[in-house]
Amino acid sequence: MDTNTIKIKGKVRLQQFRDSVRIKDTGFLENIITNAGKAQIALLAGDATAVPFTYLALGTSATAVAATDTTLGAEITDTGLARSLATVSRVSTSVTNDTLSLVFTWTATGIKTIQETGIFNASSSGTMLAHKLTSAITTANNDLVQIIYTIQFS
Repeated sequence: MDTNTIKIKGKVRLQQFRDSVRIKDTGFLENIITNAGKAQIALLAGDATAVPFTYLALGTSATAVAATDTTLGAEITDTGLARSLATVSRVSTSVTNDTLSLVFTWTATGIKTIQETGIFNASSSGTMLAHKLTSAITTANNDLVQIIYTIQFS
């Protein structure tokens, strides 16, 4: 294996809790790293003014994802499930600090059927790093919805 090759591998886990009981868990699903996301990572490597990926978003579209995607199919902007600033850290998967971790938990204030997730570098618009369809999760008022996203560089 060529040790000078870098691969980017993203995974997302979506969980739903009702009355403190986990009722849905997708497990970790591999996702698409977008073309625009790869370009932004290259910019981050050499430009001190580049904006990092720190926001997570949910959507309702079941349209297939592609590397050319720049937005979610139908991003949720209401019912307590709007794009949010994640808790960001680096974790060790294969070598020290080789994995970006983003975590956020929303509290739903209404009914939505979540079918997609994404990572962005802005609170609105911005560049999308990763995009994934999930199994449909329909929220009820006061449900907790958590995303755990990891991006490993190996």
